[in-house]
Amino acid sequence: MFRRRVSDDKIESAVPDGGQGTGPAAHAAGDPDHEEAEPWGPPPAGLDVSTPHPARVRNYWLGGRDFFAADKAAGEEIGQEFPHLAEIARAERAFLVRVVRFLAGPARIRQFLDVGAGLPAGGNTHEIAQRIVPDTKIVYADHDPVVMLHAKALLGSPMLASTPEGTVCYTDADLRDVAAVLAAAASTLDMSGPTALILLGILGHVDDYGSARSISSQLMDALPAGSYLVIADGTATDPSVTSAQRRYDDIARPRYGASAPAPYLLRKPDELASFFDGLDLIEPGVVPCPHWRPDGRGADGADDVAAYCGVARKP
Repeated sequence: MFRRRVSDDKIESAVPDGGQGTGPAAHAAGDPDHEEAEPWGPPPAGLDVSTPHPARVRNYWLGGRDFFAADKAAGEEIGQEFPHLAEIARAERAFLVRVVRFLAGPARIRQFLDVGAGLPAGGNTHEIAQRIVPDTKIVYADHDPVVMLHAKALLGSPMLASTPEGTVCYTDADLRDVAAVLAAAASTLDMSGPTALILLGILGHVDDYGSARSISSQLMDALPAGSYLVIADGTATDPSVTSAQRRYDDIARPRYGASAPAPYLLRKPDELASFFDGLDLIEPGVVPCPHWRPDGRGADGADDVAAYCGVARKP
């Protein structure tokens, strides 16, 4: 478990709305003004960091500190060729910051299940929620073995600690294995109490529409009334982005090898909205990520990001 809080100003500056992190690794991919930024710390024991890993590349884009030279190089190269990837990642992370503030604040949610969370970066679910309510419980679920290896190494890091009153844990579970996700959640969370289920940037990896809807429905069916579903995903709103995503999926396997992510399907916004059927959608509904309750810190140019999001409450 993580055991130290991150200060408010570090969380606020980590991922400004619609922007990127401000830590030593925070920069736009390929930005020459930040070429001095270097990876932080030695790799976890037994981990080969000579080749890039998609989770660490994403961590680099988000201004995290858990990346290495190969990840930085890949992040800059990919960011130049496929800029929508970093833009979507940052837009989703900025949305996460705002939505967790809403859930831990006005919505009074004290339990979070964040599936497909990847590596910690600035503005993590537990940092935001526990700053508002220190005894909040958070379960992160991911099935990538490299992510889990990093997570184990990070458990003792003071940079990403929990409050003494709260609980934060990483668990090895695949989104497609609903039973495993729920069992992992039940080991830490009170499944009879309202819980926020967070699915950011992950449902697109389930290419079958019916299967993706079934997964989210089964997870929400296991949670009580008063729980919330939070979704953000890249969307097929720009033909050039859709084409670029397909090209990226084609080159991901040669670039990353066995660690390559599953192809990512960009769905239409109305398809994304259907995941909330039967739930009470929170205003402003299913909208581009920068439009969900913006707090005035977003960049004006972020509105065209091909990522939509929504939040709904289980009645």
